[in-house]
Amino acid sequence: MAVASSLVFACQNAEKYDSSNASTEAILDSNSMDSIDEAKIIKTADMRFRVKDVQKTKEELSKSIREKGGTVAEFKIESNVYESQKVKLSSDSLKEINSYRTEGYLVAKIPAEKLDEFTNSIPKLAVFVNSASMKLDDQSLYYLSNKLKVENRVEAVETINKFATKKEPNVGTSLYIKDDYVDKKIENLSIDSQVKYSTITLNFYQDNTVQSFVVANDNLYNYKPSFGNRLLLSLENGWFIFKEIILALSNLWVLFLLAGAGFYIYRTYKVKRA
Repeated sequence: MAVASSLVFACQNAEKYDSSNASTEAILDSNSMDSIDEAKIIKTADMRFRVKDVQKTKEELSKSIREKGGTVAEFKIESNVYESQKVKLSSDSLKEINSYRTEGYLVAKIPAEKLDEFTNSIPKLAVFVNSASMKLDDQSLYYLSNKLKVENRVEAVETINKFATKKEPNVGTSLYIKDDYVDKKIENLSIDSQVKYSTITLNFYQDNTVQSFVVANDNLYNYKPSFGNRLLLSLENGWFIFKEIILALSNLWVLFLLAGAGFYIYRTYKVKRA
């Protein structure tokens, strides 16, 4: 009887396992068909090109992106000075000459269906295109995996709550599964957003520009008076110093008097001894 009951129990488990596998495969097949109908393909593009004017190109790109329903996520314009020189024009002014290159960086979100149209319009703004690339990343299977895991977590939470007791409510396990459920939902929402709006990165630059302008002379030596004025000032300053020395010595007349008296006494004593 023990052997017979074991065989019956094994057969029942085998039937349950087969039915469970069959239902799982049915879910996978149905969701796989859904994923094929709604493929989750993320498009990204990168371009580098030379333009005549970086600032004007940035304005035209922003206008074109808005017209196609996209948004500018990030942009930066930077000028790098390669050579700088200052030439003297007068005692208080210099002519500064700079050679620099201006570069632009722009990241935009474009509706996926208009990405090709937008990339085809860029060469019209460029002198020539250095490089252009596009990448298609199929996230359908990952999206399907998250979707199935979400369904499993909903079922697991319902089961835990159904069999939970006051002594063992399994709150920690339930919260962990719920948090993981939220993460999977957020990942799928992120994929949906990236599928709907493609990301394009644009790097553009212009030829080296030479610019000159007049600036103040920052060498303070050039602001000194002429030689004649400095010589006259030096003579006046010397006469002033000489008078100050005379005045200082006149304040020491007592010391001179004592020194003279001491010298006289010394000479008198020396003569008497001789």
